[in-house]
Amino acid sequence: MKAPLFVVVRHGNTFDAGEPPRRIGWRTDLPLTERGVLQAEALGMYFAELGWRFDRVLTSPLVRTSETARLILQHQRDAPAVEVCSWLREIDHGPDENQPEEAVQARIGEDALAAWDERAEPPPGWIVDADARQEAWRALFGQEPAGPVLIVTSNGAARYALLADPALRAGIEGMARLKLPTGSFGVIDRAADGALWAPVWGKRP
Repeated sequence: MKAPLFVVVRHGNTFDAGEPPRRIGWRTDLPLTERGVLQAEALGMYFAELGWRFDRVLTSPLVRTSETARLILQHQRDAPAVEVCSWLREIDHGPDENQPEEAVQARIGEDALAAWDERAEPPPGWIVDADARQEAWRALFGQEPAGPVLIVTSNGAARYALLADPALRAGIEGMARLKLPTGSFGVIDRAADGALWAPVWGKRP
């Protein structure tokens, strides 16, 4: 696979196997678990095997994203300095922040969660700032980097990359979900006609 313009990575696991999942957002800064570390290292090895040399690396201010970026970059020679970007921060789940998934479903319902996963429509009480996020993604896409840009962020922030551009938004219909699984990545590149497209979304090495 040729090096794309943008590689969007979701951080590795922050919950151990068997631990009840919770809605973790901007206000809950968790480190990677042992499994999360292995996921980040697998990404780094995979990108290195592909020969991708990142020109820039952007992360959110959260520990789980900075750790993931650091572990990926261990497999890059002459890696660039990491740029911390506040616009990549995870969303704030409001009253559902750090709550068990079962409790979140009971409060907002399965339909609201499906609308979030499929169309990025935030449930009541969640603080998202969708317009500002999409504008920041558009500004990034408007640049022509010398090499691929690695973006390490969270699930809530990553999906707005697909909503920020008309061609990417049109391609959402062919996707089952906007969600990037932990330890996975998506690719955003330019097609032959110059339009942005996402040939890969949610791939784990």
